[in-house]
Amino acid sequence: MSDAIVVGAGPAGSAAAIGLARTGAKTLLLERARETGDALCGGFLSWQTLARLDALGIERAALGGQAVHYVRLFAGDRQSETALPGEAMGVSRHRLDGMLQAAAAAAGVGLEYGIHAAALDSGAVRTRDGAALAAPAMFLAAGKHGFRGFARDPVQWQRADPAMGLRLRLPAHPALGRLVGDAVELHLFDRGYAGLVQQEDGSGNLCLAVHKSRLDEAGGDPVALLRALGDTMPHLGARLAYADWSRGVDAIGHVPYGWRTRDTAPGLFRLGDQAGVIPSLAGEGMGLALASAEAAVSAWRHGGGAAAPAFQERLAARMTRPFALANLVWRMGESPGAARFIPHAASLFPSLVRMISQATRIDPR
Repeated sequence: MSDAIVVGAGPAGSAAAIGLARTGAKTLLLERARETGDALCGGFLSWQTLARLDALGIERAALGGQAVHYVRLFAGDRQSETALPGEAMGVSRHRLDGMLQAAAAAAGVGLEYGIHAAALDSGAVRTRDGAALAAPAMFLAAGKHGFRGFARDPVQWQRADPAMGLRLRLPAHPALGRLVGDAVELHLFDRGYAGLVQQEDGSGNLCLAVHKSRLDEAGGDPVALLRALGDTMPHLGARLAYADWSRGVDAIGHVPYGWRTRDTAPGLFRLGDQAGVIPSLAGEGMGLALASAEAAVSAWRHGGGAAAPAFQERLAARMTRPFALANLVWRMGESPGAARFIPHAASLFPSLVRMISQATRIDPR
């Protein structure tokens, strides 16, 4: 019997498994995919996230991602560029997840691929093939996908018009490198935004959070939506000129941005997007994944499975300010009237941009 079972081998689950194994716990890490994929988004690693990866033995030089020093904002015909508080990185989830899973296996974690956890109940993980795997402590790190029995309802202001997540990969091209370079870009538009960063191979990871009503206006076709945005937003259009549309657009529906939970049962630690989903324009999805894993392992080490409810309360409390600020900036950014003033304000008050960048980081201690 394992001391702990971790469901999901993304950054949150792998980081938790590494931490548990380092304490001497017999740890089983379950991943439903049969091989390491490239998750929809999450390719931006902040300065704090890179420090947490260092502590897990994942050195930034080994990641080999694109160094990011600036945040660039676009709204209408306005733009701004501001230095970040520290060096960040753009890296693919395939590279990040693969390195974390390898580190977990090297730490002695039992890593099993192709195991689809269908339910958690009575101290056991029940798999789709009917098996029941028991352990005194469970760590749920299933990412943005819903998990049966664990509802994640959108916050009130999103319920009438839920948010969707879209991702388009832009092939590596010298001109794309000159346009984006060592910046993470945010392109603001009516009822949505697009974030763009280059990755380790020079390709661009373009991720959008967009309300369903805006996608519906494009006939429900993500490619049509992106083409329309490119036609009306010249800076975004210049980047989309290098798109390979034959590769299609990845999508995930009804992402509950801004949701967080204080609730869990004894013995069950909820991590990453199963604990809270921060709006992606904050660039803190990976930060939340690693920070929640670190805090959960610390709580388990000091109190075992009984510490889970108190851990969840503390984590939710620590998420309050970053989530509120990220939600506020998002709501301003998706409003055409307010968005056009954001780059102007960023140019006049760069220290405010750096303050917001710091204030939207997650520190669960």
